[in-house]
Amino acid sequence: MTPLAPAHTRGPVRVVGTGLLGASIGLGLRSLGVDVVLHDASPTALAMARDVGAGRLPEDGDDTLSLVVVAAPPDVTADLVVAELSAHPDAVVTDVASVKASVLRQVRDAVRDHAVLARYVGGHPMAGRERSGAVAARADLFAGRPWVLAPGPGVTAQAMAAVRDLATDLGAVPLTMSPEAHDEAVARVSHVPQVLASLVAARLLDSPDDAVALAGQGLRDVTRIAASDPSLWVQILGGNAGPVAEVLAALRDDLDAVLGALRSLAADGGAAGARATVARAIQAGNEGQARIPGKHGAPPTRYEVVTVLVPDRPGELGRLFTEMGEIGVNLEDLRLEHSPGQPVGLAEVSVVPGARALLEDELVKRGWTIAG
Repeated sequence: MTPLAPAHTRGPVRVVGTGLLGASIGLGLRSLGVDVVLHDASPTALAMARDVGAGRLPEDGDDTLSLVVVAAPPDVTADLVVAELSAHPDAVVTDVASVKASVLRQVRDAVRDHAVLARYVGGHPMAGRERSGAVAARADLFAGRPWVLAPGPGVTAQAMAAVRDLATDLGAVPLTMSPEAHDEAVARVSHVPQVLASLVAARLLDSPDDAVALAGQGLRDVTRIAASDPSLWVQILGGNAGPVAEVLAALRDDLDAVLGALRSLAADGGAAGARATVARAIQAGNEGQARIPGKHGAPPTRYEVVTVLVPDRPGELGRLFTEMGEIGVNLEDLRLEHSPGQPVGLAEVSVVPGARALLEDELVKRGWTIAG
């Protein structure tokens, strides 16, 4: 693929770990013409990453590297960082683990030389997919996503620049945080949501089949990430146990307040203030949800939704997108819901405010049915 702009990152870059993130980094750099050398403890995973085009296998003469990216599970990240710092004394080493303070602490315990530690910059791209492995990798996985740089004390400007260049070359938005601030932040925006999605989904295990059959898009939205890898999440939550526990404790207090209000409503129609307690919880959720950044990290944007009935036939969704383009309305977001037992699906198309009326009118003229 011809690069759109010259990469600031210079190869060869060594990527240690060829799962989703490592292979996606390799694909992104290769698309920019950067030489990528792959390494993985699993020969099968390594061969798969090579075959999808994420990089090449090591060769003699690859000892001179400027950058090493450790893209391994959190429980082995620190050991690999230490090994790479030792094996490549002229290289900057970074990682992509989703916890930062515990990894830095382990690295500092193992490496006493401050000059060596100055070449290590912890990193965490806030990107991922429900699927794993090199077969799920994408060169554009990091486009528009935050990429946190979480350096320890004494890191050189050269090391910071190298990791920042890596992030920007891959289309991410780099930002710098302390390891502790990073871990507190991801506890709120990533780790606790995973726990809650799993707990909500687990309530379905003893639910009758006819109850589960009533599931709609709301349940699917809440539980989407519940399909994540348990072994990986044990590592992530274990590495960030303190911050996650603090957020869960605060959430438990909120849940106890709502639970008390609901029990009061169930028992005697509700003591004074019970309904207000429930309303405040929902309102606080509204206000919190409104703070979530919009597309490409832009400020939150309120979109208008057009719900279109889409026949469950090959090519129909593609036809909808094509005709939206012909109408001149951009698709900002999309949510699909299939009607159980029905030969149609519902496509909830989000568009910028003011475009809804035009889109609805033009789609109706073209034979589409608008719901709602």
